[in-house]
Amino acid sequence: MEQGRTLTSYESIYRFIDAQIRRTKDYSWRHYLPRGKSKRGFRGRKGGSAVQHIQGRIPITQRPAEVQSRQQFGHWEADLMMFSNKKHNLLVAQERSSRFVMLALQHDKQSRRVIDNELRWFKAMPKPARRTLTQDNGTEFALHYKLRDIDLQTYFCNPRSPWQKGGVENMNGRLRRYLPLNTNVQALQENDIVQLAALINNTPRKCLDFKTPAEVFSMQLLHFKCESTFPLTQE
Repeated sequence: MEQGRTLTSYESIYRFIDAQIRRTKDYSWRHYLPRGKSKRGFRGRKGGSAVQHIQGRIPITQRPAEVQSRQQFGHWEADLMMFSNKKHNLLVAQERSSRFVMLALQHDKQSRRVIDNELRWFKAMPKPARRTLTQDNGTEFALHYKLRDIDLQTYFCNPRSPWQKGGVENMNGRLRRYLPLNTNVQALQENDIVQLAALINNTPRKCLDFKTPAEVFSMQLLHFKCESTFPLTQE
């Protein structure tokens, strides 16, 4: 029950569709799910970890405890969202407390392109808005240490544990509704990505008491701006 209404939980919906697929072998049921997956759960990954190739890597276990609660502003997660052609991708960064998202089209997985986009984003922010950034162990994030030059501390998930940056993983699922795996990324223009980010950031979220990510993010930035320009009391 919620606000006097009987609601069906998302877990019940997933279990029902999973049962129908198993019973009928009709995989078209998966199209009723946001990500269109026919199977649930972790499927494993071939090959070793790139952990040893990331200079200055600090594991998520050393990340400040206050990041987990989402109460403090300025903690980010980033990920590279891939598509069928394996070459073009979308760099996604989300602020944990406001759910505000930033997107950038990329035409390769080079770490130089990733860090250039991240520096462009975070340099423009006041320091309290860029405290930490959590990423996975892909080599595309190998130049992360350059962010420490602007006082943005970086942390990395444990190997094969993308759920440890669950906020941006959830955002990837939302973005898949507009950019499915087989999207022709080459046909997208930068303005298409700007508009998509605006759509996501201006959609009210239940977890934000039905405020939009843009509202919450702007309120936090305004707070820091007012705090830094407030005149000193004359004694």
